Amino acid sequence: MITVQDRLGRMVRQAQAHGRIPAVSVALHRADRPLWTCTVGGTGNDTPLAPETVFRIGSVTKTFTSVLVMQCRDEGLLDLDDPIGRHLDLPAHGELTVRRLLSHTAGLQREPHGDVWDSLRAPDVRELLADLARVERVLPTGRRYHYSNLGMALLGELVAQLRGGTWAEVLAERVLAPLGLTATGPTPGDRAATGFLVDAYSDEARPEPPTDFGAVAPAAQLWSTAPDMARWAAFLADPAALDPAGAVLAPATLDEMRWPLTTTDETLWAGGFGLGLILVPQPARVLHVGHDGAMPGFLAAVYGRRGGDGTAGAMGCAVLGSSGTGVEVFELPHRLLAAAAEHDPADVEPWRPGAPAPEHLRGLLGRWWGEGFEYVFSWHDGALRARGADDPAGKPPAVFAPLPDRPDVFRTVAGREVGELLRLTRDERGAVVRMHWATYRFTRHQETFEGYDFRAGD
Repeated sequence: MITVQDRLGRMVRQAQAHGRIPAVSVALHRADRPLWTCTVGGTGNDTPLAPETVFRIGSVTKTFTSVLVMQCRDEGLLDLDDPIGRHLDLPAHGELTVRRLLSHTAGLQREPHGDVWDSLRAPDVRELLADLARVERVLPTGRRYHYSNLGMALLGELVAQLRGGTWAEVLAERVLAPLGLTATGPTPGDRAATGFLVDAYSDEARPEPPTDFGAVAPAAQLWSTAPDMARWAAFLADPAALDPAGAVLAPATLDEMRWPLTTTDETLWAGGFGLGLILVPQPARVLHVGHDGAMPGFLAAVYGRRGGDGTAGAMGCAVLGSSGTGVEVFELPHRLLAAAAEHDPADVEPWRPGAPAPEHLRGLLGRWWGEGFEYVFSWHDGALRARGADDPAGKPPAVFAPLPDRPDVFRTVAGREVGELLRLTRDERGAVVRMHWATYRFTRHQETFEGYDFRAGD
């Protein structure tokens, strides 16, 4: 009998062989199963390849810096629409906002001034900031997505200045330690794999030189293991499961970070960017959220899975590879997450009877009509909900929360018309006879906008 672990392991071995990747380390995290790991190949040095082997994760680092920025926002140290020059003394480009820099829509050039990939020498903070006057804004702000390591470096320095420490110190204290990511940090340590460039026309694999990214560290400096990164991916997808007290970040803030602000391709909407996070939509309303990474000799892909039948809580996957050209790394976590959800789906929780709807709301439950369409209002899991009568099964309902000082007025807190009000109108007997949702009238029968009732004929 072929187990799901057999399936996943074969997928990893195929990717390693087809991609000609000297070392691949994979981990799959989920709340309802033990951590699954798989390693294929060798480190290229005297240390054996194991789940504890450390790899460069490159731009996955940006997700950590983005979380640090959002922590500052949640604590009132900045607003996402602040120009970064309000908090950093910059010789140029201080008008660019935090939000635009996080979503790579500021138009700032990709790299710091100079040919850093020729010299392999990154600037220190003083040089980085001083050279901003020589840096281009290559596109108008907000025009389109344009990836920028420089922009993320500025956000890292912003966090450091606001917190009164270095970026690495703030990261260790405020993210790595609380989440138990003990194998993650800005230096490789003594358990690191060697990174290689594999020749396109032979089987030669040549080591790439180690690099320190200096002031651009907040964009790409970190090293980590597959188990640590699978846990991080699970946090990005399901923070309440790994950080129930919200010590690192409130789940609502991660919801905000996952909202797509731009697509990465104007004609192929297969990926987008939120606030520092790459968003990869999957079939059946499933979302993979995380980031890819690339540094000389290394590729990484770290994604969590949200939504869909079979998806477990806190589900995240990390694939780390020791080749700068083994692009199979980038697709593999998406395939592994989908296969795990299909062949080892999360257990189905049994339905159990719950408390009845509050007495003053029972009369409004059932079918209503608005704008000519039928809706069903119901009470589930302690909240008033609504969905279109013809909505597909996987479409989430609208969810309402009562206003504390107005018992017949609700705020839409999820789903359709989120943020808008639902107002109930009662007759002299207290029965709900009409509702207004986002100001549109809802009635028990289908009516025209001028009030013609097809059932009553007037």
